[in-house]
Amino acid sequence: MDAETGPSARVTAGSAAADVELVAQVAGGDRGAPLEELYRRYAGRLYGIGLRLLGDPGLAEELVQESFVRLWRTAGRYDPARGSVAGFLCVLARHIAVDLWRRPSSRPLGPAPSDGRRADEGPDEGGPGLDNLDALLETMVVQDALDALTPAHRQVLELSYGGGLTQSEIARRIGVPLGTVKTRSYYALRALKLALEERGVDA
Repeated sequence: MDAETGPSARVTAGSAAADVELVAQVAGGDRGAPLEELYRRYAGRLYGIGLRLLGDPGLAEELVQESFVRLWRTAGRYDPARGSVAGFLCVLARHIAVDLWRRPSSRPLGPAPSDGRRADEGPDEGGPGLDNLDALLETMVVQDALDALTPAHRQVLELSYGGGLTQSEIARRIGVPLGTVKTRSYYALRALKLALEERGVDA
């Protein structure tokens, strides 16, 4: 077996199991170290989501804080059978982003945009806003899952699906045997599936 194949998938699955245990501890009343560890693991990811969806650092930070307040309040209702902790947090973040965008004090003040929309109408479909929250969030989750792969696994997927190269072309491009590319591709897809499931996306 290629030394770069199995470990990333096992680490992903192990991290998901550890997340479930941390949420169980929070639900059981321990809101110190377990909540701090979940914050350490996911605050950066949630901030990135908030910044992309809301376009404002202050609102993104508010989204992070509110996500963990809601996690603290609803930890007892979390069901591991229905999805991962990462996916649960993404759902919370999505709802909070909608709430923050709809809040009048979060909307821009000042002159109307040059395209004729009112300043409080929100961005068009090409940018962050309610119309494309789900699509943008899914894109970000997929990219986050790709970033969680080993460099070797991510490379073969990006060259295959992003670059449109065949496995033989990838082997020539990166200078490894075709068999190695096939092995990496197999384990990369398996690891990506696990990473997406951990983040609440059905692969």
